[in-house]
Amino acid sequence: MTDGAGVATTASDTRQSERKVILASSLGTVFEWYDFYLYGLLATIISAQFFSGVNETTGFIFALAAFAAGFAVRPFGALVFGRIGDLVGRKNTFLVTMGLMGASTFLVGVLPSYASIGVAAPILLVLLRLIQGLALGGEYGGAATYVAEHAPDGKRGLFTSFIQTTATLGLFAALGVVIAIRTAMGEAAFADWGWRIPFLISIILLGVSLWIRLQLEESPVFKQMKEEGTTSKAPLTEAFGRWENLKWVLVALFGAVAGQAVVWYSGQFYALFFLEKTLKVDGATANILIAIALALGTPFFIFFGWLSDKVGRKPIILAGCALAAITYFPAFQILTEAANPGLAAAQARAPVTVIANPAACSFQFDPIGKNRFDRTACDVAKSHLAKAGVPYVSQDAGSDWATVTIGREVITIANPQGGLGPGMKAAGIPARLAEMDAALAAAGYPAKADPAAINKPLVVAILFYLVLLVTMVYGPIAALLVELFPSRIRYTAMSLPYHIGNGWFGGFLPTTAFAMVAATGNIYYGLWYPVVVAMITLVIGLLFLPETFRRALHPSA
Repeated sequence: MTDGAGVATTASDTRQSERKVILASSLGTVFEWYDFYLYGLLATIISAQFFSGVNETTGFIFALAAFAAGFAVRPFGALVFGRIGDLVGRKNTFLVTMGLMGASTFLVGVLPSYASIGVAAPILLVLLRLIQGLALGGEYGGAATYVAEHAPDGKRGLFTSFIQTTATLGLFAALGVVIAIRTAMGEAAFADWGWRIPFLISIILLGVSLWIRLQLEESPVFKQMKEEGTTSKAPLTEAFGRWENLKWVLVALFGAVAGQAVVWYSGQFYALFFLEKTLKVDGATANILIAIALALGTPFFIFFGWLSDKVGRKPIILAGCALAAITYFPAFQILTEAANPGLAAAQARAPVTVIANPAACSFQFDPIGKNRFDRTACDVAKSHLAKAGVPYVSQDAGSDWATVTIGREVITIANPQGGLGPGMKAAGIPARLAEMDAALAAAGYPAKADPAAINKPLVVAILFYLVLLVTMVYGPIAALLVELFPSRIRYTAMSLPYHIGNGWFGGFLPTTAFAMVAATGNIYYGLWYPVVVAMITLVIGLLFLPETFRRALHPSA
């Protein structure tokens, strides 16, 4: 056997080279995902540290929006670094992206809080998230392309599935660090300053990652194209300015990646936020439960990548989307019953309804921190329930008064005149709110999940199922995208749909879903977002997405 330069090699040498490529590419990408996802894990604490100038619900949604900001710019990073990767090479491009990611993460760890520097704190935080997003936009396509171009025909699904584990392993690593530090120093100290430690550690990971990546050589496919002079001179124009390539970008986005993205972020991040914010499971317990599910589920990335080499990429990805669309609502309802049985029982025994004129009800999200939700009876009632974390349904009525039913209890709230102060007191609102709190307590609505009542095996089982769906849609996606596009524009062409799908459809999922919940009071309403997107991907994928697993990769492909 000879290598690309005609030098004799043995099967053992080839296997060692393959292992080195997979290990080096995967480890570097794990560290980069660790950096990126630390923010998501600590969203509740970051909300208190950097968005303390607004009310709690708005602050949390703002924190999620800042989390999403990193995703918003990922497609632009894909364009910038994808073009560089197709022009100058895969290896050097993802060295640059890694440096940007590591430096930005470290700086989050030393950033002053809102209490120290005011509004400059969230502005700087968002700026660092944007840099992280740009870096990640160039990282994934490079790593996936690099590994795929080293893989033999018939094993690309298996080889690239190791790259697919890196996002979950990075999340798992971040969870492990957060859990360890939280446990060692206690919740109070961690919330005060200890949350910075996981960000500061990233500077060490950056050094290790750069050293690992420097050991690699350029992709053999790119080297061959370079030697033959067949690299693209204008990858952006060639990838997106020609319909024969652009159509596959659109098919990849809507027929595969959009559904994959919402399943990924629902099964890992939204599930975590749902446990912590909606079901009021304490942060440390929620982190441990999701970490166990991730540990159990991660090997299935490899399994479904391997299986896609046998049966194809398309049926596995679309089956994952179909299962998600069908089962998300019952799965999250069972999760509620297992994680906070008190809340589930109270909802069943004494459901809460707000009966009011819809014209007098505001959208319960305040982007500038000025709205007190105290001008109408409907706003007073819904705002109070939202702060208490109590789910409710709305019912239309002609009256400007608001009637809140909690099981058989009925509390009527008059419209306040002039908002807080005398208007509130004159309308008897403080007394009505106290009456509402007493009725909620009598109905069994818990202030937080009872740790002793959590059915942890069932919670882990549901979380494992959600992660299993993630592995179905995500395990084969890299191989599919690599095979879908010609080698000369592969880095650019595959990166854009991947990062639009995961950056926009997936990255905005927690923010959008929680805003939907805040607007309706229905804790499951946000699930309509991933369900609808997954269904759209299923239909478009069935109609237009080609099967690619038998395609060969070579410079002229």
